[in-house]
Amino acid sequence: MLSKELIAKLRHLEISTKKLVADMLAGQYHSVFKGSGMAFAEVRPYQPGDEIRLIDWNVTARMNEAFVKVFSEERELTVFILVDLSSSLQFGSRLQSKAEVCAEITAQIAFSAIANGDRVGALLFSDCIEKLLVPKRGRKHVMSLISDLMSHIPRGTQTNLSMALTALSHAISRRSVVFIVSDFLDQGFEDKLKVAAKKHDIIPVIIEDAFERVFPSVGLVSFEDSETGERMVIDTSNPGVREQFRLQQEQRSHMRDQLFKRLKMDSVLLSPGEANGLALQRFFRERAKRLRRAA
Repeated sequence: MLSKELIAKLRHLEISTKKLVADMLAGQYHSVFKGSGMAFAEVRPYQPGDEIRLIDWNVTARMNEAFVKVFSEERELTVFILVDLSSSLQFGSRLQSKAEVCAEITAQIAFSAIANGDRVGALLFSDCIEKLLVPKRGRKHVMSLISDLMSHIPRGTQTNLSMALTALSHAISRRSVVFIVSDFLDQGFEDKLKVAAKKHDIIPVIIEDAFERVFPSVGLVSFEDSETGERMVIDTSNPGVREQFRLQQEQRSHMRDQLFKRLKMDSVLLSPGEANGLALQRFFRERAKRLRRAA
C-alpha cells in the first residue's frame, strides 16, 4: 500500500505534469513523433491535381469514374522508457536528486504520449532488471507506471546499460520510440546501443548534476562512490585537483556525446533544480526543425 506522502507526491506530479503537457509538450511531441506510416482510409472521386498513382483502378472500373485512394497517418506509436535506478541517481547537490528528475521527466514523456493516443511501457533497471511494465494506454496505466518508479526499492546499485538494452530487444518486437533516462555512468554498452538503434528510435535523456561537472572549492571532502562503495578524501581547495576532475568529466561527456552523434541520436541533457519541462519542450522543438530540414 502506498504511503500518504507518496500519494501526495504522485498527485502533485500528475497535476504539474498534465498542465505542462497541455500547455506546451503535447503539440511538440506530436510534431516530432509522426507515427509508423500511412494507412488506407477511403476512396473519393478524382480531382484535378491528384496524384495519378493513387487512382484505384478497380473502383474506377466499377463506377465508370476515376476514384483515388486516400491515406491517413497511422498515429499509434509505442513509447518505451528505460529508467536507470542505480544508486548514483540518488545524488543531488540542489533541492532535487537525479532520481527525482528521472521520475519527473518520465511522467512528462508518458503523459505526452497518452495525450496523443500512444502506448507507453517502461523498463526499470540498475545492474539487474528491476521491473518491466508492458506498453498500454491511458491515465490509470501511466499513474501506475509512475507509482512503481517512485516506490520501487532497487535490488541493484550499479548501472548496466548493456543488460537493459538486451532486455529491451526481448521486451518489444515492433519499432518503437525508446527514451533512455540515465546518468550514463557506465561503459561497454556501445555495441548494444548500436544494435538497438537499428531497430528503434533511441533518445538518450542524460541526467547530470552540476557538481558532477565541476568541484566547488570547499576544502577536504570525503567521497563515497554510491555504486561501488569505494571511498576517498579529496582536497577540493586544490586548483590542480579541481582542474583534473573537470578535464576528466569533459572527456567522459565528450566521448558519450560523440557516441550518440555517430549513431545519429538526438540526446537531451537535464539537471536537478532546473526547468526540465522547458528543456524537454526545447528538445522537441529543435528535433522537429531538424527532421523538417532532413525531409
